[in-house]
Amino acid sequence: MLEILAPAGNAECAKAAIVNGADAIYLGFKSFSARQSADNFTEEELSSLVKDAHLYGVKVYVAMNTLVKDGETEAFVRALLSVWALGVDAIILQDILLGKYLKSVYPELVLHLSTQAGVCTVSGAEFAKDCGFSRVILARETPIAEIKEISKIIETEAFIQGALCTAFSGQCYFSSFAGGNSGNRGRCKQPCRKRYAYDRNGNTEKNYALSLSDLCVGEDIQKYIDAGVVSFKIEGRMRRAEYVASAVRYYRALLDGGDKISTFSDLKRAYNRGNYTKGLAFGQDKRLLSTAVQGHVGEKVGVVKVVNGKYIVESLFRPRVGDAFKILRDGKEVGGAYFSGLEKRGFSVQSKVRLKNGDGVFVTTDTATTERVLSGERKKRTLDLRLVFHEGEYPIAECDSVRLTGDKRLQKAVSRPLCKEDIAMCFQKTDGLAIEPFIEVDLQSDIFVAKSELNAFRRAFYEKFVEYWSGARTEMEYSPIPVFTDFGTNDKTAVLGDRFEGVTADIAVYKPSDFNAPLPDSFINGKFEKYIYYPAFATNEDERAIARMITQARADGIYAENYGGIAFAKKEGVSLFAGTGFNLTNAVSVAELLKFSCVKYYALSKELNETEIKPLLGARSFALVCGNIKLMDLCYCPFGKTCGVCDKKNAYALCDEHGRVFPVRRYLSADGSCRFEVYNCADLIGKGLYGNGKLLDLTLVEDKKRVFEIKDDETKQKELFKNHTFGHANRGVL
Repeated sequence: MLEILAPAGNAECAKAAIVNGADAIYLGFKSFSARQSADNFTEEELSSLVKDAHLYGVKVYVAMNTLVKDGETEAFVRALLSVWALGVDAIILQDILLGKYLKSVYPELVLHLSTQAGVCTVSGAEFAKDCGFSRVILARETPIAEIKEISKIIETEAFIQGALCTAFSGQCYFSSFAGGNSGNRGRCKQPCRKRYAYDRNGNTEKNYALSLSDLCVGEDIQKYIDAGVVSFKIEGRMRRAEYVASAVRYYRALLDGGDKISTFSDLKRAYNRGNYTKGLAFGQDKRLLSTAVQGHVGEKVGVVKVVNGKYIVESLFRPRVGDAFKILRDGKEVGGAYFSGLEKRGFSVQSKVRLKNGDGVFVTTDTATTERVLSGERKKRTLDLRLVFHEGEYPIAECDSVRLTGDKRLQKAVSRPLCKEDIAMCFQKTDGLAIEPFIEVDLQSDIFVAKSELNAFRRAFYEKFVEYWSGARTEMEYSPIPVFTDFGTNDKTAVLGDRFEGVTADIAVYKPSDFNAPLPDSFINGKFEKYIYYPAFATNEDERAIARMITQARADGIYAENYGGIAFAKKEGVSLFAGTGFNLTNAVSVAELLKFSCVKYYALSKELNETEIKPLLGARSFALVCGNIKLMDLCYCPFGKTCGVCDKKNAYALCDEHGRVFPVRRYLSADGSCRFEVYNCADLIGKGLYGNGKLLDLTLVEDKKRVFEIKDDETKQKELFKNHTFGHANRGVL
């Protein structure tokens, strides 16, 4: 069955989703949610919502999809077990290895793998299934051809509407290193929505260079259906109820053959950033980037005509007090406006900025539409209720699998006996529940029941009915987490780069600038262990190219930034170096990882401080200690695929409004497409912890030999890297 899955940042949004036709909703628990700024739900609130949703036949998925640090694992598991006991239909996790452990200990759990895990290949899907997940929420960058193959392996969920992250799913560290708030911990400050300038073709003008338009798959949802996707996800746990209602109504209309034109208009008025893009599943389109406008632009309803200093908008739209507008000039936002009065052929607006003839007027707050979409009413659950009232026996109420027997035998009436209509009328009162009972009364003999007793029996039955449909479970007993015992020391050094002249590291990880270029001699002939870089976003073509490079270099294995690398390494019969992209933050995940025989080394998350790293150290552990800090993988062209006029440099500079410069590396994937990596404005310095392997990212460094030589000397590192940082080594990240 196809499923429209809607966001519920709060109770109002949950109601809006349910009454407008969502098949399922997803929401955050009060802790461990990837949207910590949303209202999220307490246990009591969640319990009530699950009961209401299930009465309408709507499923509830709870997102507990943040990275869990080692000191939080017990609290996380206990919270998860409490949530599961409330009757939720699935729990969404980011940490696939923690999920693997949980599924082995608590097999009753139904787990969905978050988009933050970055599943975009068959390899990733196979690994998720092996770990016990029943569904994967696909990375937004996954091509439709890959989706079709993944859907043959495991149930798939795809985003069809809402905001797009500019970075590859689960691999963004921009907020973390630029402001100390981790997106992987639910605290993203959205630095990608700020103004920047690329040093491209002489450009210095700052715009919203990293900001993407909102996704709207629209009628192309049929392509997802044809590819085997079963759940269609609307993003927006931070958005208002009218957006949730409008989005659900639009996709309900598309699936059920309703009015797709008016519902699409409602959606644009509720929230529309950049006039929508179809996303990356079908290839980059012209509307992917939203560099000129940031935020909600609404729907165009007319243009400004200046008449005697008054701003008139000729339009069929008839606004009212409370409606608001955004004004665009030459595609760029110039300010806002609000309704001031009706005119013969339209209406007038007022604005704090000076408007000009021809300025576009877009309605961003349409109070009439908001009221209409929020006033929807969903059909109630019907139930066939049988009531048995026999003299001398206990009263019975039964429906489906729910049966309640009263605790007092029915007595013969002395005066006024109970009639069938009395009983039926009593049970027609459902106390606001989303149910419509069809009642059959089996009444024998003249009996008497006090009105208060009959009402109490009714309430007890409906309470039992609601509890049954809520799916509430007996809470599973917490099982203590085993202690991680893979202790030992590691004094090896691993280097990431595209060449290795003069580098005498123990391990070299080759990062291609072109997946089809010949391997450098410095790598092939180097006297070190050899690993090929497996990027966070990889396609089948990329995997074939990596396999060729392994053979050509006689490499030991792959350094993977994505969990799919485990399945790939197993298939290729090579070793795996789990990279920082695995986001290993707790001992449970490390222990689960080391159960795979192909795993030879692992790197810990870039977001841990030294105190948090210590419990995770082992004979095969590494931490990034020096060099470049990759913040984001961009799986699209940030220049709008203007290939004919592109200077096609290997490196660009991205400058923010504070003058900070973030290097951007361009490389070619196996199919010849350009991909980009954004690096931190300050390079990492440090010598790491004793007994832990050193990982040096020298992707952008010219003199790699020099950096390798001073890997244990922080003073010389400071001299070499003028802009430098200790990263999260000392303070960590929220």
